[in-house]
Amino acid sequence: MANTEAKFQPNQHQKTQNLFLGAQICLRILAIASTLTATWIVLTSKQSIEIIGMTFTARYSYSPAFKFFALANAIACAFSAISLFVVFFLRRLFFNPANYFMLFLHDLFLLSLVLSGCAAATAIGYVGHYGNDHAGWAPICDHFHKYCKRVTISAAFSYLAVLFLLVLTVLSASKSRQIQV
Repeated sequence: MANTEAKFQPNQHQKTQNLFLGAQICLRILAIASTLTATWIVLTSKQSIEIIGMTFTARYSYSPAFKFFALANAIACAFSAISLFVVFFLRRLFFNPANYFMLFLHDLFLLSLVLSGCAAATAIGYVGHYGNDHAGWAPICDHFHKYCKRVTISAAFSYLAVLFLLVLTVLSASKSRQIQV
């Protein structure tokens, strides 16, 4: 019986490691895809309308918050790709819990960056949709339907990336708990 348990334990440990590695790779690919999609959609969002003979244009570069949103998603996409490379190709070196702590800090940074970009875009999107009577800002989404819809879709992809990065942060944190002091 002891011989059977001895054979079963290392196999179970390897199976857990493979499952963890598969989850890391899958979630990182999903984070890359969602941040890349969010970045692409917001960068290509542009709409022009004509009112009383004057042309008005809405694009992301007119708002510092949308610029930050696009940059935060682009940075998160690039660094997620780098971490995917590290996890996938250097996985033999990464079974050390101290390395998972560095991965935890990396994921936590990306989570914070993307979440702050989402918050900025959501705040400006809210003002664009509903306006602000106290500040004298009129809503623009009444006129720029296509632009507002694309920015909303971009924010949804970015919030999806936040979810993926949150799960990655929790996974990395749970794996780094095994550090021996």
